[in-house]
Amino acid sequence: MKTDELIRGLARDERAGRAPETLLALLLPAGLLVSVLLFAGALHLRPELSRMLAEPRVLLKIGVSFALGAAACVLALRLCRPGADPRPAVALMLVPPVLLAAGVAGEMLVTPASGWMTALVGRNPRACLTFIPLLAAPLLVAALLALRQGAPANPARAGAVAGLMAAGFGASLYALHCPDDSPLFVLTWYSGATLIVTGLGAVLGRRVLAW
Repeated sequence: MKTDELIRGLARDERAGRAPETLLALLLPAGLLVSVLLFAGALHLRPELSRMLAEPRVLLKIGVSFALGAAACVLALRLCRPGADPRPAVALMLVPPVLLAAGVAGEMLVTPASGWMTALVGRNPRACLTFIPLLAAPLLVAALLALRQGAPANPARAGAVAGLMAAGFGASLYALHCPDDSPLFVLTWYSGATLIVTGLGAVLGRRVLAW
């Protein structure tokens, strides 16, 4: 059978189940609920959160994380559909790093160089590397279960993007607790936590999403 014929056949049956979009819409809220319960059990909302949400750096931290999750969600759904063009979704993936880069540049312009390292290290980077993957884990499971209804050409890559999505949404939840608002901190430690979840997604995706 020719490759084009195989792709068309896969696109028709989509593993003979619910569409990935439909299943993701059902499972992602369930995963988010578990993440919220984990947050409530292990963390707490930062003091005066309503006031802090008016701070540009706090909005940037939450917004960049959520934008990463949303863009990766679109890309993951593209990657699990045979023959779908991922380029529009890849373009969306550029938005979060561009926003964060702008925030880092602004931070470095207004902060003396002597304060850069303090801002980068923050108060508790270990908590960031621990709790973002923890909060992302239920979302990653939900995403992988949904994407199984598709037929990704590269299961590891699709799993990695699912990890990006889970990390983005998990980080935006963790940001409601995190007292470190510097874009330099976000660039270093949020990105590190995201790489952990992305790598886990790639490993799991290679097995779970294979067809």
